[in-house]
Parts: sequence; structure tokens; C-alpha cells
Amino acid sequence: MTNEELYRYSRHLLLPEIGHEGQEKLKKARVLVIGAGGLGSPCLQYLAAAGVGTIGIIDDDVVDASNLQRQVLFRIEDIGKSKAESAKRSLLNLNPLIECESYNYRLDTSNTIELFRQYDIVVDGSDNFTTRYMVNDASVITGTPLVYGSIYKFEGQVSVFNYENGPSYRCLFPQAPEPGEVPGCGEVGVLGVLPGIIGNLQANEVLKIILGIGEVLREKLLIYNLLFNNQLVIDLTKVQDEIDAIVEIGEDGFEDVDYQHFCGIDQVPSISVMDFLENRDDYIAIDIREKSELPRLEQYDVQECPQSLWVNNVLTKDKTVLICQSGVRSRALVKQLMEVGFDNLINLQGGVNELMKAGY
Repeated sequence: MTNEELYRYSRHLLLPEIGHEGQEKLKKARVLVIGAGGLGSPCLQYLAAAGVGTIGIIDDDVVDASNLQRQVLFRIEDIGKSKAESAKRSLLNLNPLIECESYNYRLDTSNTIELFRQYDIVVDGSDNFTTRYMVNDASVITGTPLVYGSIYKFEGQVSVFNYENGPSYRCLFPQAPEPGEVPGCGEVGVLGVLPGIIGNLQANEVLKIILGIGEVLREKLLIYNLLFNNQLVIDLTKVQDEIDAIVEIGEDGFEDVDYQHFCGIDQVPSISVMDFLENRDDYIAIDIREKSELPRLEQYDVQECPQSLWVNNVLTKDKTVLICQSGVRSRALVKQLMEVGFDNLINLQGGVNELMKAGY
């Protein structure tokens, strides 16, 4: 290490559990963080500060003003810019002694395996079940430890999957929940400090794995509630059949797995934002969000009918696109109404979030 590194990491070097050897391990490590959002931001920040030598950041989103409440890597001047690129700039400004790789695209079955093989550890900071199952399976296939985190309102979870022959995400959740059953923070909100706490716990697990110290959350799930400062750790059981099923798919079959179908996303009629905008005159569009949710869409000829009033207001038989914040609630409502006979309803994929990205 250079004199600059020795001085920068001096507080690590003083710890007998780390010392020069441990800091060299950090310098040689390669960690990929999926998502530079609420969980990814604090995790990335502390991995960079700790001196993890190579950090990969994958995120196809852009910074939005609503992100700044919790995504601490970004500033006002980053709004509208790539999250991956903005995060990279922020990390290198914090620690220019590390290497950062940014990937401004979405993970899918065609690129995940190849990307995972370039890293020692993967951190899952994603916010949807499709990505979580895909990332878990790729982690099993490539033998890459996966540091998992999730948040909901005031509570978060952390675990380490596929590490030293331990359980996988599928051992904990063998089946995906019904779409809309577990809404994201775009629907129910989240206290800004929660992803900071959980993201830092994820960073802590990464550092322990690299350094070989402490007790990794390998067969355990940590659940933290910040309202009451309650922390619970439960034991996880490895389900070998779940692991074997992924291994059997293997690298050759991974690209053919339809994770959207597994998560039930393709069970209702849907339309992409691009197709919706190109054929706008063909549809009635209804915003089912509550009045308190922003931004509003009145100037774009989108009617408002909050979901809480929907049952009394479904009278049209025209092709109708339902819109919510992220496409989760609208999808669930389309499915619900299809079951009672409506065949004219279509879900807008990604909802208002995707409309805003398209400049709508």
C-alpha cells in the first residue's frame, strides 16, 4: 500500500482483526452492487470508504427529486442523470484510490451470468421480486455470495445467501408473492433512514466476508424494526431441492427462464409506456392513485379515479389503461376486475415512474 492508503485506512490498520493483511484483501476485492437506490446508496458509500478495490454499480434508472429523501449518494445537480454514472462520480470523489465500473442498463437473463463472473460478491439492492429471484439463481449458478436486503415502511431484512454451501433466497421464499401483495416504497412510503441502516448492514456483511471475520448471516435472517428498535435474528434452513433445481437449469438454461412469468407479472393485459404514448388516442387513461400522490397527470388528458372509489365508477367498455405510481396496484386491480368480467382493462407497466422517465 502507498503512504496515502496507509494514512487513509489507518483506523482499519489499528484493528488486529484487519491490519495490513485485511486491508490488502479489501483492496483486491471486487463487489457488484445491484441498484444505486435506497439500499445501494449507503452500501456503496461505505464499501468505497472502506477501500474495496473494485466496485461495480448496475442501475438503468435516472435520479429523481423524490430519491433525495433517502438516496444519499445524489445531489440536486444529479437529477435527470444516470444513477449508475452519478454514483460512480460520487464514489470516486469520496475515494479516488478505488476503481468503479458503472453499468447503465437493466439486468436480464442475457447479461447477469457474465457480469456476476467478474465479481467476488454481489449485493442485492433491487426493489422487485423478478430481479431478486433472477439474481439469486445467477448467484447459485456462478457460486457468488449474495448479500440480500429489503425494506418495507419501517422494517428491513438482511441475509447472506449462497455462501459456503448455505441457503438461497428460494429456501426462504420458494414462491413469489402475488403481484401487488407486497407494495414497494413508491406505494406505501419508507422512512428515509431505514434504507440507510439496512444498506449499511449489507456493507457490513460484505466486509466480514472479504476479511473472514465475525459471524456472517449465512443461515440467518436479520429483521430490524426502527420504530421500536427491535432486532430479531431467525435461523434459516437450506432446502436442497430448491438449490438442485437451480443447478439443474445451469448456465445454458438460465437465459430461457421467464422470471416475469414466475412472478405472475404476465397474467394480465399490459402495455409499455412507449406503446401507450405512441397510441395514446386509442385508450382512455385513468389514474387510480389517491389525491395525495404526486405528480398529477391532468394536463395529459388522464382522468382521475382513486382506487378507493373505483368500484362505483367502472362504467366504460372502451379500452382503458389504468395507471398507478409503479404499475403494481394498477396491475392488481386489472386482475381483480378481470375476474368479475371486465375485459377492456390494461395495466401501464411501470406506471407514473416510467411516464416521468419518458418525459410525459
